[in-house]
Amino acid sequence: MATQNTSSTKRLEGRSLVIAMWGNLFMAAAGIVAGVLSNSNAIMMDGLFSLIGFGSAFLGRRISQRVDAGPDKLRPFGYAADEAIFSTFRSLSLLGLVLFAITNAAKNIYSYFNGMMPEPLNFAPMFVYFAVIGLTCLFLWAFHHFTWRKTGKVSSILRLESKAALFDGLITAAAGIGLGAIYMFRDGPLAPIAPIGDSIIVLLLCLLAIGSYVRDFRGGLGELANVVASPEHLATARRALRATLTEDGGTLQDMSVTKQGRSFLVTVYYDPGRPVTAEQIDDLNLRLISDARKAIDGSDVFLMITKHPRRWPDSINPYQTSQ
Repeated sequence: MATQNTSSTKRLEGRSLVIAMWGNLFMAAAGIVAGVLSNSNAIMMDGLFSLIGFGSAFLGRRISQRVDAGPDKLRPFGYAADEAIFSTFRSLSLLGLVLFAITNAAKNIYSYFNGMMPEPLNFAPMFVYFAVIGLTCLFLWAFHHFTWRKTGKVSSILRLESKAALFDGLITAAAGIGLGAIYMFRDGPLAPIAPIGDSIIVLLLCLLAIGSYVRDFRGGLGELANVVASPEHLATARRALRATLTEDGGTLQDMSVTKQGRSFLVTVYYDPGRPVTAEQIDDLNLRLISDARKAIDGSDVFLMITKHPRRWPDSINPYQTSQ
């Protein structure tokens, strides 16, 4: 019952993620080399972000090939959760890198104010690095965004890669502007902080990044915990299924919508109000799935025949603690 993507969509998505892999690997190598040559922690951190981006694109490509495979003996609920797992742990790894960078930058600043002078920055490799990496990020963002739109805007992996490329480009631009200002005014108003300007920029970049990664991490955790989707999705599902349920003549007891990656599961708690056969229930379920997918891309419907809503009444609730 899972959503089936066309072979063309899979091919386009796979190609985009291959480009992401090699693009991030190139940026990671360039960042590490430029960071060593320039003694810049900001550039080194930028390269490590790209290295994580390579790993995420590699895993994302593997996940995208089977995310809509449907239930089997090993995964009775399908593989949609893999996308949420990917997003959650990618955000967690980036948060770990950000916290490490914050700690290292704070240590350098503390050491400077206690009389320990850091190694001077070598600005020559920086200008080449920022120009090349900025253009690479722009290309990756445009390519991912175009592919995401062309495949119907259903791939949260492509949307995440597009967002990551754009954010990486903004981070690179901010680091370039900050280090350029230190270079221009290192003998002027910025002279007192010029030796630790690199560490200050790292702190600012981390503060800029951490909020986005915390939101992604919390969103992924919510999907893994089967937290209900937004009220807008619930309202959309109710409107989409109302006509078919009304025509069938039963009573809708409750409805919930959960999201995992690109897939939505609409759970319908339904009392048909009459004896029904398994064939009739299957037919109703298939009609509901068809209605739901017209309104919400990647949706599936779980039809539960019951006279109760999602929570058992207290009088028969097996989870109710006896007094």
